[in-house]
Amino acid sequence: MGGGGVGWCLALALLLPLPPAGLGKPTARQERARPGAAQHEDRPGFQYDHEAFLGKEEARSFDQLSPEESRERLGKIVDRIDDNKDGYLTTEELKNWIKRVQKRYIYENVAKVWKDYDLNKDNKIAWEEYKQATYGYYLENPEEFQDATDQHSFKKMLPRDERRFKTADLDGDLAATREEFTAFLHPEEFEHMKNIVVLETLEDIDKNEDGFVDQDEYIADMFANEEGGPEPDWVITEREQFSDFRDLNKDGKMDKEEIQHWILPQDYDHALAEARHLVYESDVDKDQKLTKEEVLDNWNMFVGSQATNYGEDLTRNHDEL
Repeated sequence: MGGGGVGWCLALALLLPLPPAGLGKPTARQERARPGAAQHEDRPGFQYDHEAFLGKEEARSFDQLSPEESRERLGKIVDRIDDNKDGYLTTEELKNWIKRVQKRYIYENVAKVWKDYDLNKDNKIAWEEYKQATYGYYLENPEEFQDATDQHSFKKMLPRDERRFKTADLDGDLAATREEFTAFLHPEEFEHMKNIVVLETLEDIDKNEDGFVDQDEYIADMFANEEGGPEPDWVITEREQFSDFRDLNKDGKMDKEEIQHWILPQDYDHALAEARHLVYESDVDKDQKLTKEEVLDNWNMFVGSQATNYGEDLTRNHDEL
């Protein structure tokens, strides 16, 4: 994806160094959405498509299979996606499937970390529990954080996490239910959290702290010209994108409303875009729907395999982002 650090997935973009004794990680900003054609400049091996179609965990499991096993399991998935059992996959059926996969990933992710934070096992996660599990070591041993970057990161993230937690905590009791904690970890999925997503994005990119994102700040979030040479073509294209589509009122910068239009566009459905992409790339007879044969003939776009040599390493690197 264009060399930048900005994608639409639910991946975390800021990980802090972990001190000893199992201190957790502060929540990080979600990678920002970039609707448009650039989203299908696929990573090698269609990794983007695999994770959208299968979910990250399931995609990793397919990466360990032989081509024959991958095709067999894919065939069974095709049968599940075909809701009306007419032998075809429509864009709508694929869209609905991808949305289910996205939702499943989110709730499985919350379930996986729940026990790490629900310290008193009351089926709620209090702010104090989360703060202790995530920041306890730092708060009790600040002298061990001599690195200024580490100190700044933790000091910045603690009040930011608290602000996000309190926004997710709809009943204001400072104890998150499972749904409230899901909103805390995945704010981009909840309407009442959108202002937080926009504010955190602004804080991340607005290096001069003037309350806006100018073009240079927008580019710096994706590209660091460390060698000082000419900017690559994709960066020049992004500058044009900023001027033409991001800066709606043409004042040379993005305000909060324009940032929301960028990262949480109302007129862009990620699942629908991915479904259309999969149909377009696999629909040999161009009838706007897919047979099982068309899916299986293009199986390596939908799923991975150990024989393709791109599964395990890419998955590992993606997890470490």
